[in-house]
Amino acid sequence: MKPLTTSIYTFSNLIEEGFLYVDKTSGLYDLIKRNGQYFLARPRRFGKSLLISTLKAIFQGRRELFTGLAIDKLDYDWKCYPVIHLDMGSCAKATPKETELNLLYLIKDQAKANNVEVTREGSSACFQQLVSLLSGNGQKVVILVDEYDKPILNHIGKESVKEIQGVLKNFYSVIKTTEPYQRFALITGVSKFSRVSIFSDLNNLTDLTMTAPESTMLGYTQEELEENFDGYIEAVAEAQGLSKEACLEKLKLWYNGYRFEEKAATVYNPVSVMKCFENKKFSNFWFETGTPTFLMDMLKDKPVDLGDLQLEEAAFSTYEPSHLDPLPLLFQTGYLTIKGSVDTGGLTEYILDFPNFEVSNSFSYNLTKTFSEIDDVELSRTRRKIIHSLNAGDIDTVLDWMRVFFSDITYELAIQNEKYYQTIFYAVLKLLGANINVEVKTSRSRVDAVIKSSDYIYVIEFKLNGTAEEALQQIEDKEYALPYTNDPRKLFKIGVEFSKETRNIYRWLVQGN
Repeated sequence: MKPLTTSIYTFSNLIEEGFLYVDKTSGLYDLIKRNGQYFLARPRRFGKSLLISTLKAIFQGRRELFTGLAIDKLDYDWKCYPVIHLDMGSCAKATPKETELNLLYLIKDQAKANNVEVTREGSSACFQQLVSLLSGNGQKVVILVDEYDKPILNHIGKESVKEIQGVLKNFYSVIKTTEPYQRFALITGVSKFSRVSIFSDLNNLTDLTMTAPESTMLGYTQEELEENFDGYIEAVAEAQGLSKEACLEKLKLWYNGYRFEEKAATVYNPVSVMKCFENKKFSNFWFETGTPTFLMDMLKDKPVDLGDLQLEEAAFSTYEPSHLDPLPLLFQTGYLTIKGSVDTGGLTEYILDFPNFEVSNSFSYNLTKTFSEIDDVELSRTRRKIIHSLNAGDIDTVLDWMRVFFSDITYELAIQNEKYYQTIFYAVLKLLGANINVEVKTSRSRVDAVIKSSDYIYVIEFKLNGTAEEALQQIEDKEYALPYTNDPRKLFKIGVEFSKETRNIYRWLVQGN
């Protein structure tokens, strides 16, 4: 078996050092045989940098690196083009002035790599000069931008975001104005901010983010996983005492499930699944990548309706850095993915959900830690108590222990909305491994939460501006428990009352069948 690596993202290094590469070049050939300017958004650690470096090697005519790969057997001409490769990761966490300087350094480095010199003032002017110099004598230029949004992500929610936005708009506008001199251009990133906010009038970009042909360009399909990693799958199965079939099912549960077009095949997170193979165990490797602070802070201000994860197509491409909506951003950052779609009067509405156990667990953990200051030791102890009580039908102990999380809600977070309590309740129990759904649709309304264990079903209604009696009466009046009356499991109806003063569970009432 060829060795694996999750730390090398340069295609030439990967091939020359003999690491395993899952061949994606057939799809790349279909893309690059056309001239064009493209944009692609994918979650972090999904192989965007490897994609960019693979395209760079192709356009530099380095055919020797592709021996035995699909593109080597196709009719590609392997013509050599000057490549401008801009890795915007070096521009992160910078002030607007520092961002401008970093962009200037990037252009000068690329000029040096292509044996020319730029002399104009400012990053945009030098970028335009670089394209002009490299496209002399009728030559075409290739522009590859990796992590285009990195300079702006650390400024989300801050006043500086508009200044950074202005710097980037001027810089990226060069890609539009120099289009006649380009053979190919690809811009990648995590987020898909509206073209107006970042790319100015760069309206000729072809967006590949949610197109069917490119839906599996990054990540591994089930077929690719089994074809390329068979020996590693068997090694994990042996280490975990599983059959190969059981191991495949567990891999799918933990790391598969990402879908970037409603009818496309799902894909595995490439880094997470290879980390699993390297360590021969199932673990949450998503934690290692970190979660953008602004994303969780946003959820404090705009709690997500976790029972209504549906969006119209337009919502994925209209948001601005200064006016972000959590759902599209959770999709772009990989916390949510497309599970299906519905046609609503000619408009496509996407149904979203967590792609897999790894991501669902990460989301719940990060959200719990964002809202509450409970430490990991207390979290572990509380987890055991709550899960044991749920499985034993002891809802009183569950709710008593849930008070631990609400008591540690950060003081500066002024919770005046019932949705906050529901979100925390969901995040905590999901993190603890409970089978919980919120805003569950019934024939007459939506019930706040339904929890299921092997022997019990808990139907729960929350009240912030009301009493536990009113919550319980609502369950009765709207027949929330009706869908579960024929279920052999014991059914509990619970009305939960929250207190604005203590910002905690105040009291509850329970009815059991």
